[in-house]
Amino acid sequence: MKFGILQFFSWPGRRVSLPTVYERTLQRIEIMDRAGYDAVWLTEHHFTDYSVCPSIPVMGSYAAARTQRLRIGAGVSLAALYHPLRLAEEIALLDILSGGRVNWGVGRGFDVNEFRAFDVPLDESQARFRESVDIVLRAWTDERLHYTGQYYSFDGVEVLPKPLQQPHPPVWTAASSPAAIAWSAAMGYSILMDPHSTHTEIGQKWTSYRDQLEHHGHSISGRDIPMARLVAVAPTDAEARQVATQGARWLIDAYVDPERFGVVGDPVQNYVDRVIIHGSPERVVDELARLHQDIHLDYLIGAPLSHQSFLLLTDKVLPRLI
Repeated sequence: MKFGILQFFSWPGRRVSLPTVYERTLQRIEIMDRAGYDAVWLTEHHFTDYSVCPSIPVMGSYAAARTQRLRIGAGVSLAALYHPLRLAEEIALLDILSGGRVNWGVGRGFDVNEFRAFDVPLDESQARFRESVDIVLRAWTDERLHYTGQYYSFDGVEVLPKPLQQPHPPVWTAASSPAAIAWSAAMGYSILMDPHSTHTEIGQKWTSYRDQLEHHGHSISGRDIPMARLVAVAPTDAEARQVATQGARWLIDAYVDPERFGVVGDPVQNYVDRVIIHGSPERVVDELARLHQDIHLDYLIGAPLSHQSFLLLTDKVLPRLI
C-alpha cells in the first residue's frame, strides 16, 4: 500500500498566527519526507479558514525546498478558476524546481463563493475545467500551442517552461460524481477519490471507473488510484472516536454541505460511522487491511483530524503496511 497525506491549512478559531500554521505544516511535511510517504497532496481553497492555501505552486515550492524525495501533489488545482496557460506555466515551474516530483491533481471545484468571487459562472465550470485540462496538457507537450476552444484560443504560443518530467507530470482528475467518473474514464485519465463519500460508495465508484475504462479501451492495471480518507488515530478506540466526532462536527460547520453529498440523517454520525477511519493504531491497521481487500484501497491519501492522528499514523500504522 502507498501512503500520502492530504494536507489542509486549517485555521480553526484563528487561535494562532497564519505564519505559525504554515511553519507547523512545513515541519510536518519534513517528517513525511523521512517517514516513507509517497506524496504530500496540497489542497487549494479560497476565502475560508477551513484551509488557507490559495496557491499550490507557491506552497509546493517551499515544500520541495525542504524535502528530498517526497512527491509534491496538487490536491487539487481548481482549473476552472485559472487562465490555463498560467496554470501550465506555474505547475511546470514547480516540477523543475522540485526536481521532477510533481503529481498534478486537477478538479473543477464546487464552492459557490469561489466561483462568484472570481467571476466564473458556476454553470460554465464543467466545460471550463475540461477545456483547461486539455490546454494545459497540450501546452506541456506541444512545442507551440495552436488551439481553438469554447473559452480560449491560441495561435502558436510557446508556453515555457516545459515540465521536467516527460511528457508531463502524472495527472489525476478529481472525480466524485458519475459524470466526472465517466468523463475521466473515457479520456483515459486516472482519478482521485474524494474524502467525503462513504467507504462503500468509494468502492462502488472504483468499480464503475474500472468498468468504464475497459469499455473505452483502457486498463486500470498499473494505475495508482489514490483514495482520500479522513483519519483519526489515538491511543484507544474511544479517544479516536471522540477525535473523529469533533473533526466531523468542525468539517460540517466550517465547509462541508451534507446535502451536496446526499447525506441522510445525522451528518456527524454519518461521518463517524461510514466515512472516517478511526481507532487505535492496531484497529486502524486492521481497517486499512480490510479496505484494501474490500474497496481496492491500494493508495491511501490520509487526512488526519489531529496532529496526534498524523504522528500515530506515521509511527504506528505506516510501517506495518508499506
